[in-house]
Amino acid sequence: MTSIGHVTPQSMHFDEPLPLRSGASLRDYTLVYETYGTLNADRSNAVLVCHALNASHHVAGTYAGVPKSEGWWDNLVGPGKPLDTDKFFVIGINNLGSCFGSTGPMHVNPATGKPYGADFPVVTVEDWVLAQSRLLDRLGIERLAAVIGGSLGGMQALSWTLQFPERMRHCVAIATAPNLSAQNIAFNEVARRAIVTDPDFHGGHYYAHGVVPKRGLRVARMIGHITYLSDDVMEEKFGRELRASELGYSTQEIEFQIESYLRHQADKFSDYFDANTYLLITRALDYFDPAGEHGGDLARAMAVARAKFLVISFTTDWRFSPARSREIVKALLDNRRDVTYAEIDAPHGHDAFLLDDPRYHAVVRAYFDRIAQELPGAAA
Repeated sequence: MTSIGHVTPQSMHFDEPLPLRSGASLRDYTLVYETYGTLNADRSNAVLVCHALNASHHVAGTYAGVPKSEGWWDNLVGPGKPLDTDKFFVIGINNLGSCFGSTGPMHVNPATGKPYGADFPVVTVEDWVLAQSRLLDRLGIERLAAVIGGSLGGMQALSWTLQFPERMRHCVAIATAPNLSAQNIAFNEVARRAIVTDPDFHGGHYYAHGVVPKRGLRVARMIGHITYLSDDVMEEKFGRELRASELGYSTQEIEFQIESYLRHQADKFSDYFDANTYLLITRALDYFDPAGEHGGDLARAMAVARAKFLVISFTTDWRFSPARSREIVKALLDNRRDVTYAEIDAPHGHDAFLLDDPRYHAVVRAYFDRIAQELPGAAA
């Protein structure tokens, strides 16, 4: 297996308004994206990768002159890798509202000539999927070989099967859920409150004040990071190890290595992520609930899906537990859909979908090998 090598982001501007689920619309917008591999002659080998909360269009490869710039799924996507770019044309699109290039709160609102800030409209998973479909239209891709995503990306993959059931052949939904539990919504709300109560937040218009609500962002990241890891992993990596040789008997200074780790992760996050984006994306997570329009009946919601499915969960993922994936599987089986389900016994918690578990990667590789065999010109 080799790396894709250096890649270059592209951007596509849209002048036609994008209607949003909230009733608002974006008058015009830009989407940033990357592509890997080669689109085949009949444009049938395209795979869309949907990103999770703090990721972006930069799925694989590196940026020239930028150290440690590997894409967030570089271990999964590339030549000879489970999602093989020698066989598939892979597309990563940065979602609207993000802080990584696509139109979001940091960009200028054409109606005011100032950054959107808190005035950027609330966006949903369904809005992102609609925008993604428009970009694919421009690329001349009528039907996708597959849509794949983990966590919030998995929600987008599921939504694709409902919004555009005829435009995709396979859905790969990893470490995801058909909606957020009350506990998950609660975690998101605590994180949002940490941000909006930061004195530097200024009602979301902190750009005009030349400040960033870093304190709130740090706390939000700490909360999120704790939920992405399993208790076993935290115990193995840190246990009760002290930062110094002995207790300092302080209520405010760092005493334990786990505290140091969380603060380090929080500091990094607050340097590159936008607070308004964090609010928008966690709200999109909260709102996703396709069964909600069908009286809570997920099987009825999934009845329109026509794709074949691979659903993967991880045993120690308590944020998006295997039970939630099994809900998806049951709803699909109730509709007699073609479903492959893998529950991986992995110790890493929710973050497992980003890591190098060989059993997980073997399942993804086998599934995409099967998809490759369906492509025109594939060896019998």
